[in-house]
Amino acid sequence: MSDPAFEFVNAACVPLDSGHTEGDLGAAGKILASRPEIATASIITAAILGDDQAVRKFIDGDKALATAKSPPRAWDPLTYLCFSRYLRLDRSRSDGFVRAATALLDAGADANTGWFETGHQPKRVFETVMYGAAGVARHGGVTRVLLDYGADPNDDETPYHVAETYDNTVLRILLESGKFNENSLSTVLLRKTDWHDYDGIRLVLDHGADPNRTTQWGKTALLNAALSDNGIEIFELLLDHGADPLLISERSERGRQKIAPLSVVQLAARRGRGDVLALFEKRRISISTSGIDALLVACAMDDKEAIDNRVSDENALVGKVIENGGQFLTQFAGNGNHKGVERLLNLGISADARSLHGDGYFGLPPMSTALHSAAWRGRHQVVKLLISRGADVDAKTFNGRTPLQLAVRATVDSFWTERRSTESIQALLDAGASMEGIPAKTGYDEADEVFRRHLSEKQRPG
Repeated sequence: MSDPAFEFVNAACVPLDSGHTEGDLGAAGKILASRPEIATASIITAAILGDDQAVRKFIDGDKALATAKSPPRAWDPLTYLCFSRYLRLDRSRSDGFVRAATALLDAGADANTGWFETGHQPKRVFETVMYGAAGVARHGGVTRVLLDYGADPNDDETPYHVAETYDNTVLRILLESGKFNENSLSTVLLRKTDWHDYDGIRLVLDHGADPNRTTQWGKTALLNAALSDNGIEIFELLLDHGADPLLISERSERGRQKIAPLSVVQLAARRGRGDVLALFEKRRISISTSGIDALLVACAMDDKEAIDNRVSDENALVGKVIENGGQFLTQFAGNGNHKGVERLLNLGISADARSLHGDGYFGLPPMSTALHSAAWRGRHQVVKLLISRGADVDAKTFNGRTPLQLAVRATVDSFWTERRSTESIQALLDAGASMEGIPAKTGYDEADEVFRRHLSEKQRPG
């Protein structure tokens, strides 16, 4: 191939050094527009474009081309096809891709071929064509063809990445093939709790996933649901399928934070999930714990009598809770447990206590306060409570974020779309929060109107 053809191939396929779903067809399209002959210059470019007629013509001329590895990436044609950006982004070519993949497989291409990704450390990861079709392109037709020709979806990538969408079409194809093993089913189930995908979780459970199986991350799906602050309906669904909240997982944290293994009951208490604990009680699952966790259960469930009893029986417990007060208060606040936050404050935790670790999963920086968390997650009642209890409205995280900045960001760029509102913005402005770092246009008309009125009021005489 010519140099422009090499440039086209690299522009038209997934990047090697960043996320495989990144990028568009702009650069490839420009090259193709200026050099249209590239489209049929080789079996590689024909496969990348899903041109089945050109692919078959090359195979008819030399069957060995169907499996030959070619530059610039030393991939075979099926690998180029499955990691083509056109497969992911240009659905008008969909049928052609299915026919081209079939032609290659009929000519001897390996349904389990792929390439080694060196960016994963400490080990290289083999990126299979199944991962390209199902986990990157999310192309149901090519996924089906690969399965029909013996592809094994139990690789290092497919179960993990196929879950990263609320469109479960391709996942359903994989599940109905019956080829996922127990590890893959558990991986998909856990990843669906990362996505808070009720329908996806139900689908995986209905196809035999074991909710009590420990995944490669040392966690069960139920514990990950607690870590990910899933809605109560997901806990109900997992319990309906036999999930056990009393199992102790090997790991009870995200990232590098070191925490002793916990049960889901303990984790729910530490994250202020009074609703989850109440559900367990309703299901006659014991929420009996000891030490700090017992006191946190009482706070999470707004049980004043139990709090008083714990404090009187074990006075040192309060000191231990206060010692980790920033973490507990921030988690209670982020989960909207208004009464629980009030109970923790009454125990003596400062409204400005810091959470050293933040929450990378939800985009909360280290050194955050409960007010940061409540503002970011749209917990408006908790924001107002914390302000009333003297929280610093201009406190900054380690990267300089204020609660007001996070409240603004939450209106345009947060997971919790149902809680997008200017209520917390207004409360913070009323409490004197600085507008430093607030853009002239937030991207949310209601927020811009709140700021406009606020500035207008400040400029009025008297």
